[in-house]
Amino acid sequence: MKEQSRREFVKKGVGAGLGLGLSGNAPKELFVHHVYFYLKNPGSEADKAKLLEGLNKLAKVPTIKLVHIGTPAPTTRSVIERSYTFSWLCFFNNLMDEELYQTHPIHLKFVEEYSSLWEKVIVYDSVGPKR
Repeated sequence: MKEQSRREFVKKGVGAGLGLGLSGNAPKELFVHHVYFYLKNPGSEADKAKLLEGLNKLAKVPTIKLVHIGTPAPTTRSVIERSYTFSWLCFFNNLMDEELYQTHPIHLKFVEEYSSLWEKVIVYDSVGPKR
């Protein structure tokens, strides 16, 4: 059996614990899915709460690696779009995982139950190297 250094042992152990497989199995690219929701009634706290409830349910789709639900930041530069209600940002290992998300029953139910709340949705999908 080949000896390994303490550093190699720790590196492999941490990688295994994170499910990364640091020997080259980590994703080299990320697929990013960024959605902006514009509510029909942007001043309705009830509608905001309901959509947030739906987004929290949607976050349970298993192919999502990381999700962020946000609202417009209090920044005021002229290039900043602030008229949306919620930003939904999620990361996938690849296009296939994002496509599975699109057809997952949780996603389909989200669209069915909550789409009546929004007047517009803008989606920005991108893919690029993991840094």
